[in-house]
Amino acid sequence: MNFDDINIPKKLVPDNYLQLGISAQRVKQRSFKELLEKRKLPEHGWSDVQIEELVHQLASLDSNNFPHKLGLGEREARIACSLVARRHYNFGHGIGRSGDLLEAQPKAAGSTILAGLTNSLILDLLRVIGLPSCQGCFLVPMCTGMTITLCLQSLRKRRPTAKYVLWSRIDQKSCFKAITAAGLEPVIIPCQVRGEMWTDLDAFQRKISDLGAENILCLYTTTSCFAPRNSDDVEAVGKLSLQSNIPHLINNAYGLQSMLVARQLERANHLGRIDYFVQSTDKNLLVPVGGALVASFDEHLLQDVASSYAGRASGSQSLDVFMTLLSLGRKGFQSLFQQREENFTYLKEKLREFAKSRGEIVIDSGFNSVSLAITLGTLAPDQKGSTSITKLGSMLQLRGVSGARVVVPGQTKTIDGHEFEGFGSHRDNLQGPYLTVAAALGVKREEIDKFFEIFNKCWQQLIPSKVYEI
Repeated sequence: MNFDDINIPKKLVPDNYLQLGISAQRVKQRSFKELLEKRKLPEHGWSDVQIEELVHQLASLDSNNFPHKLGLGEREARIACSLVARRHYNFGHGIGRSGDLLEAQPKAAGSTILAGLTNSLILDLLRVIGLPSCQGCFLVPMCTGMTITLCLQSLRKRRPTAKYVLWSRIDQKSCFKAITAAGLEPVIIPCQVRGEMWTDLDAFQRKISDLGAENILCLYTTTSCFAPRNSDDVEAVGKLSLQSNIPHLINNAYGLQSMLVARQLERANHLGRIDYFVQSTDKNLLVPVGGALVASFDEHLLQDVASSYAGRASGSQSLDVFMTLLSLGRKGFQSLFQQREENFTYLKEKLREFAKSRGEIVIDSGFNSVSLAITLGTLAPDQKGSTSITKLGSMLQLRGVSGARVVVPGQTKTIDGHEFEGFGSHRDNLQGPYLTVAAALGVKREEIDKFFEIFNKCWQQLIPSKVYEI
């Protein structure tokens, strides 16, 4: 309510008291006005009350919340359960229209504003964290893998006769299934192992020569992955993409939280080609699972992806991201990203100390700035998937440590008819077991310290003849 436009009698409240309240309200209204007109992240986060007031105002612009509504269509955003209605702030129409995520809805002006404003705020954040050349992005209410499938389907419109996707191997199922779900043929490019694991650019070039550039839909690389695999050399692949005139798609699942990855993407764009890069909302923006961001250095390419979506989309993910962006503001996100970088350095130092005292090593992966790997050779001297190794993973899990992964040699996984030897290690010939841990966005130093206390106790239980200090 705007009290400036209402003549409130002095019998209700003295005018000087009223003006104090109206003055405070004007400050809040100015922040709403500035947000909607400039479409930039606020410098500092807003209070929950202020965020909810704006959300309620936007929801009131949707037809299902009109006081005089008479809905005679087949979809009128009717919500039977009041708990569900409150959970969604009475938004019910979703975003986009059938067949296009970026189209406006006649029945839902508020939802349309919410979706468009969320995309603008995300773009502002991308530029703030190190991607100033990014020209556009939008939120897709699907997981990262399915959003990559959507991108592949949009590329198919431009290259209808191409059927191959050249994919630099990373042992994560959804990355691979994104290709097969699009009905395309994956061509697996193994990583080069030269101490560290690197993108095999020569293998990419050979496959382009063998298959013919016109038959290849895209080159598909990854920036964020489990150690000891490094980020792909997106700059070199970007140059190859430009030279060969083949689109370049990047799985940047949790790469937004890494300054190193942001610099890689910028260089790859300036020196080569990137069509789309896709990232997870839950990993990078700390919201519940269910959304992904498609971004591009060429805004016109995004329309192809948006128009490949079949049906109307859920607005829940946009609402989650919108409220989180306003809650943290620019300074809040910058602080989180900086803390993560510092905690990664801290985790690496602690892991190296732990490894050195136990005759292990932290495996080199200098171009992976989120995940780390420590060898477990002294727990399994026979180099086979021993009971001790398997037990370590379950021991950590039972003591509240989630996310740590134990990888052992000899694991085979078949995904949609394709067999992967040494699955989990990104390579065929893994020689020894290791454990991976990550310093992802939101991790606290206290969690890292507690992890090493638990890790040390588990280690001592597995090798009781030795006593270690941390």
